[in-house]
Amino acid sequence: MSAWWNFLRHPLWAACTLVLALVVRVQRTRRWDPRTCPVNLRGKTAIVTGANTGIGFQIALDLARRGARVILACRSLERGRAARDQIQVQTGNHQVLLRILDLASLHSIREFAQKIHEEEPELHLLVNNAGVSGMPKNMSEDGFDLTFAINHLGPFYLTNLLLDLLKCGAPSRIVILSSSSHSRGQVDFRHFRGEHLVHKSDSVYCHTKLHNILWSNELARRLQGTGVSVNSVHPGVVMTEVMRYHSFRLQLIFKTLGFFFFKTPEEGAVAPLFCAVSEEMEGVSGKYIDSDLNMTLPSTIARDSALGQDGYEYCLKLTSNL
Repeated sequence: MSAWWNFLRHPLWAACTLVLALVVRVQRTRRWDPRTCPVNLRGKTAIVTGANTGIGFQIALDLARRGARVILACRSLERGRAARDQIQVQTGNHQVLLRILDLASLHSIREFAQKIHEEEPELHLLVNNAGVSGMPKNMSEDGFDLTFAINHLGPFYLTNLLLDLLKCGAPSRIVILSSSSHSRGQVDFRHFRGEHLVHKSDSVYCHTKLHNILWSNELARRLQGTGVSVNSVHPGVVMTEVMRYHSFRLQLIFKTLGFFFFKTPEEGAVAPLFCAVSEEMEGVSGKYIDSDLNMTLPSTIARDSALGQDGYEYCLKLTSNL
């Protein structure tokens, strides 16, 4: 044991590990590169939630470069304005707009959707990007577990309120950011109210990401023949602010490892953008796309169509009563 420990502590071992990590980082390859995709979005309108930072910002930036009218749906007015201004300067596209949206509040979602209906005759792309991880147990103003409200019920409600505009803009697309962590999730509808919900090892995040895929599949089934496609996507492990609610020690480990092995926000935006704009995804619906841009099967429970229908009806009931 001591011999192995002495070997691992040797400077040469540390140097080799560092070189290997740098090689892994440099040699990342892409099967599809947004920068070489010629798709033009002039005359199209897109909404990106959580667009003031991270993956959402990079998605909005790419869509603006393509000439789209991009609506940044953000909770923070100050950070939203900064993101809007930066995107306008970098792209020269002044059809980048900020609208305030708090996915933890059904009232805020209704106000946002009403404003969109008043301003936009049709909608061509909705990217449900915003999400949180590692939040302590807390309840929303509507009586739901806060992580469930932000990661699933809020996006569900927002999407339903905008479906008419998406149908008017068909062919249109809905992209739902999930995660490979859904495979560790469970379905218990009592979780929505914070009941029998253990906030441990970010289990709640895994539950919500499982619900995302079940919802995506069921929504795709219900929208067949409308020209609106729906797909869920795992962007990969990405260096974003999603870890901000975790402990300082865990954040430090994440950032240290992340520099070498995890994706940057720009890289993390590739898979969602592939679903949102690529010609390969035209007319494709009800699929789960992994971070390598492959159509892959999610976990067995995520493919349970009966459970997807039950979850959809349950969320409809929750949002229609408020």
